Amino acid sequence: MARRIALLSDFGTSGWYVAAMKGVIMQLAPRAQLLDITHDIPPQDLVAGAWTLAEAVRWLPPQTIVVAVVDPGVGTSRHLLAARADQHWVIGPDNGLLALVLDRASRRSIVRLENRRGWLPTVSGTFHGRDIMAPVAARLALGRSLAWFGPSVTTYERLAWPVPIHRANRIEGRVMILDHFGNAITNLPGAMVRRPRQRLFVHRKRVRVVSSYEEGLPGELIAMIGSSGLLECAVRNGSAAALHQIQRGDRVSIVA
Repeated sequence: MARRIALLSDFGTSGWYVAAMKGVIMQLAPRAQLLDITHDIPPQDLVAGAWTLAEAVRWLPPQTIVVAVVDPGVGTSRHLLAARADQHWVIGPDNGLLALVLDRASRRSIVRLENRRGWLPTVSGTFHGRDIMAPVAARLALGRSLAWFGPSVTTYERLAWPVPIHRANRIEGRVMILDHFGNAITNLPGAMVRRPRQRLFVHRKRVRVVSSYEEGLPGELIAMIGSSGLLECAVRNGSAAALHQIQRGDRVSIVA
């Protein structure tokens, strides 16, 4: 039995790290199909990694195994996990990276990776993606049960993903992600911005809510419900982050 294995990391594409992980998987499970989600997560950015992982997993075919490596604590006492989350498997460090996927799953089983027989014989202190996570993914693809890799656990590291704050006449959210295009993705679900007579503010600036990028005027900061179902701010044919100095953590307010 061989399954599809998808990879996500902050390794970039200019070095040898991604190739090394793929090489380990291909040697152990040569029939497994390999898919790159992205290797351009900003270095050590757990929030961007967790959000990208959770959004991508929703669209992957059932039974896909995902190896996620954004691991600033590599070589420390932090644990590594493998989990079944509904119809997918995810493998990664227990540092919040897997939290959104696991939070969203209606059914999940989690183990801590402790069975060294599933790892490479020699483990580097700086590259657990290659030496532990990649061989675990390959062996899982070959049919090893989740329980073989280590003891079952029920808790995992949560992610600092704030929920919107409801006040008397307003809802306050935050910019959580700045994507490749400079769009500012917030933590405000689209359902919160579909009521009549609402006003939206970013940096205390009134922002027009539209349904497509084409409705924006040149350079105008606009807002819409993005493909993730969250409110996002954008500029038509431009970068909202660059043109309007938007940063992660900026407040976004919906006023009734």
